[in-house]
Amino acid sequence: MAMENPFENKEVWFAVGSQELYGPETLEQVAKQAGEIVDYLNNQHSIPVKIILKPTLKSSDAVRNFMVDASSKESCIGVIAWMHTFSPAKMWIRGLELLRKPLLQLNTQYHREIPWESIDMDFMNLNQAAHGDREFGYIVSRLGIRRKIVVGHYTNPEVSDRINTWVRACLGWWASNNMNVMRWGDNMRNVAVTEGDKTEAEKIFGASINTWSVNELNSYVNRATDKQAKDLIEDYKNKYNIDPELLNQKYDSLLIAAKQEVGMVSMMCDYDATAAVDNFEDLGGLSQLPGVAAQRFPSEYGWGFSAEGDWKTAILVRLGLVMGYGLEGGASLMEDYSYHFEPDNEMILGSHMLEVSPSIGSIQKPRLAIYPLGIGGKSDPVRLVFTAAPKKDAVVVSLADMCSRFRLLMNIVDVVEPSGSLKNLPCARAMWKPQPSLSLSAQCWLLAGGSHHTCMTTSIGREVWEDFARISGVELAVIDKNTNTQDFERNLQISQMYYKLNVK
Repeated sequence: MAMENPFENKEVWFAVGSQELYGPETLEQVAKQAGEIVDYLNNQHSIPVKIILKPTLKSSDAVRNFMVDASSKESCIGVIAWMHTFSPAKMWIRGLELLRKPLLQLNTQYHREIPWESIDMDFMNLNQAAHGDREFGYIVSRLGIRRKIVVGHYTNPEVSDRINTWVRACLGWWASNNMNVMRWGDNMRNVAVTEGDKTEAEKIFGASINTWSVNELNSYVNRATDKQAKDLIEDYKNKYNIDPELLNQKYDSLLIAAKQEVGMVSMMCDYDATAAVDNFEDLGGLSQLPGVAAQRFPSEYGWGFSAEGDWKTAILVRLGLVMGYGLEGGASLMEDYSYHFEPDNEMILGSHMLEVSPSIGSIQKPRLAIYPLGIGGKSDPVRLVFTAAPKKDAVVVSLADMCSRFRLLMNIVDVVEPSGSLKNLPCARAMWKPQPSLSLSAQCWLLAGGSHHTCMTTSIGREVWEDFARISGVELAVIDKNTNTQDFERNLQISQMYYKLNVK
């Protein structure tokens, strides 16, 4: 059961603004040239959905009807707006106020260069995006509507790349609003940052977060047959190097791990869930804490997974997988574990006891192994052991409940190979060098109240997460190569005032 293509049957609507003032001949040219622009963009393989050109919008009623239709159409995940000519912005007010889909303002034009010798007033009359888009930009800003702005000639690869990034964020927003998070048990006792307001999360992100009994999960696991488990083990053999003991004296443990995956997947499908969490403190009748099954949720099914009841990180992993669909790399739960303070070679060891997913890529073929686990009080769990593959400008992002709002915190990091073998470490791991440095990154992370749990994404970078934060209206703090602690702390203080004012 592979991850379904989330882009299938999704589309973005393209709105072209003008007005009746220009007359039929000019408006015919507007429609024709807009069609050529949309055709060009649709032929760029970087944009993963079809862009649908709608009739030119020339009146307030037309704009209103367009926005209502876009908002109610399930397949439409976003709207691109472009003013080919001047389009009086007051006619956009009613419609924009009703728009419930993400908005991108495209500031482009049909011609790439000014025709110095032939330009005349007919040309000027037709090609007015330079000031038509300013009129539109004013009303969108006045109404306080969040949008992404992309500027440049439509044939510039950077333009289509940035549209692609926004489309991926739009799909993340769609996935967020169609997400059911399955909690097997509650949060780890006494842990603060993994807590959060689930009702507010559903209001902001649209994700439904609920709890199911671990013993209900156990009943699904108990119904898994030996044949189902053995078929799954064949898949393990194709994808991983399996320690010989798991195929011999420890085979029963491998069979149990496979049955856990069969049961977990079956229950997720029955409840239409796309993200899940468990908690080693609440395992009910399960004979071992899920290891390989949890690790395969992102890589094999495209589902988010997190540990210790941390539903916020499970949501982020699911979003990272959806937004990065079709790209190299993936998303996984990660946890800052230990620092390497070697001068001029500082880095962080990230890991988790069982749940880091090979979705993010691995240096070598993951190894399926069994080791003791000192918590949970159950049998030794089967897990994948690997080291994450190097990746420049990867992202670790956390979501924290700051009482008055949620805060996304993102650090740009370079995943690197470890300096040693880590041969005695019985869990999946990643080494990374955080930007701008370990000390500055950690200081800013602590200032922002970032979680020890993160979602690492190696398929998508900062701009997709920035677009998603803008669409959702969630606070975003970024730590990158240009960050300094003074400005970062000041920006956090300004952001706190901004969100307390409840600005739209």
